Amino acid sequence: MSFSNLTRRGVIKTGAAAGAGLALPTYLSAAAHSGFTNAPTGDTVTLGFNVPQSGPYADEGADELRAFELAVEHLNGQGDGGMLNTFSSKALEGNGIMGKKVQFVTGDTQTKSDAARASAQSMIQKDGAIMISGGSSSGVAVAVQGLCQEAGVIFMSGLTHSNDTTGKDKKANGFRHFFNAYMSAAALAPVLKNLYGDDRKVYSLTADYTWGWTQQESIQAATEAMGWETINDVRTPLAATDFSSYIAPVLNSGADVLVLNHYGGNMVNSLTNAVQFGLREKQVNGKNFEIVVPLYSELMARGAGENITGIVGSQNWDWKLENQMGDRYKGTNAFVQSFGEKYGFPPSQAAQTCYAQTLLYADACEGAGTFNPCGVVEALEGFEFDGLGNGPFHVRVTVTISDDEAVFDYVSFRRDIEALAAEMIDRFGELPSATQNLVRLIEIKHQAIEANIAKIDVGARGTLVTFHKDDFPDPVGLLAYVDKRAEAVKLRPDMKLVVNRAWGDPQSRLNGLFQLTKGLSAIALRAKKREKAPA
Repeated sequence: MSFSNLTRRGVIKTGAAAGAGLALPTYLSAAAHSGFTNAPTGDTVTLGFNVPQSGPYADEGADELRAFELAVEHLNGQGDGGMLNTFSSKALEGNGIMGKKVQFVTGDTQTKSDAARASAQSMIQKDGAIMISGGSSSGVAVAVQGLCQEAGVIFMSGLTHSNDTTGKDKKANGFRHFFNAYMSAAALAPVLKNLYGDDRKVYSLTADYTWGWTQQESIQAATEAMGWETINDVRTPLAATDFSSYIAPVLNSGADVLVLNHYGGNMVNSLTNAVQFGLREKQVNGKNFEIVVPLYSELMARGAGENITGIVGSQNWDWKLENQMGDRYKGTNAFVQSFGEKYGFPPSQAAQTCYAQTLLYADACEGAGTFNPCGVVEALEGFEFDGLGNGPFHVRVTVTISDDEAVFDYVSFRRDIEALAAEMIDRFGELPSATQNLVRLIEIKHQAIEANIAKIDVGARGTLVTFHKDDFPDPVGLLAYVDKRAEAVKLRPDMKLVVNRAWGDPQSRLNGLFQLTKGLSAIALRAKKREKAPA
């Protein structure tokens, strides 16, 4: 995967539930449907919190559970409200979610994908959970996300740092609040260069699963871009507790930096072993030997004790942020106060991201006016918010472009849609108009993503297209497109595309938007293919 081509893009917001400009028939609005998995029928709604209560990430899991419990209390109007008071959205009023009291069930992932899936499945099927959250392992997140997509429930991924969770393994019902490995590597690289120079030799130990792979790939790409050389990368089992046999070869490798792509208890143990072998006192290549931990947390630092002193790494959040960095991180102090009063110590980044995602899910339900996952997805896509401790946020769909991936994905997507439609026709006969329109709408959304479209506003006299960050992948191609349709299409100086066509009825709008997004996405895809073509 080429991380330089990893992009985060907006999508068109559809339906009345999302408050968007695209007017559609009522039957296309997610809020109009009630038949979905675990639709609440009483005065309560059940959330499922699936965390590692045993295994190498158990400390993270314990803190996540504390945060989930606190979030539920605040949603139900108990305690001081925490970040409900600072959240930029004011939809949540402490009366549960859509007037229903929030209750929750828990499961133990054991930091094993099979165990995590089984636990999530039980919470969905037996306990009636309508949303699953939790994590601390990207392998678990990917596995459970797939299950939730199949089951028709929302997955708020909790702590997952792999690029692939919302990259190649992304699902429509899955959302991430936590940063990814590419982001942490990009942030760390200039710091490492400033501290240790641009001439270093790296030996890395990497947890052998999806997070470790993308973490290593990301940090290697970032450090090699600034001049560092990677001597070796060794994969280590997630279940390992003693890393002595992996540390010993580092001593005579010629490396002067050890990168530990480990997390949780793995990182505590591998760092401890590295210190025991005297790596921090060594000099290699005329330089002090250094250890880098790309991702760590307060919990890991606590476990590592004095061994963590001077070790450089990254975090998604820190409980001191608002005090140190100011009002940009508003919400941090409110959360820290609530958490500290309840548990007697400050929260970890794992706690903060799980708490924030619970509020985001609840807010999306309120905004959509439904628990229907289709409506919740619509409300979350493109959602901008602040006040949850990380500064301003914009929820976007992730699109990966590597080699011809974008073209392949679109082709396979069309085939999947066509195959699904054909199967439904075989089983049930001619598709009802509502189903046909829904299929067409899915196609429109996908084409909009490829064309970098953030929003489409449809009115009685025409259509206004807004591109994400006012940018289109092929400006020359866009101008040619406009020139060919000069009577009906104009490009404004602010990069908004104006279509002067009156699509007077819903069906005309769907057909018109399909052709519009199809044409623009084709231009964008051709441009991306040219970029990847050999010179």
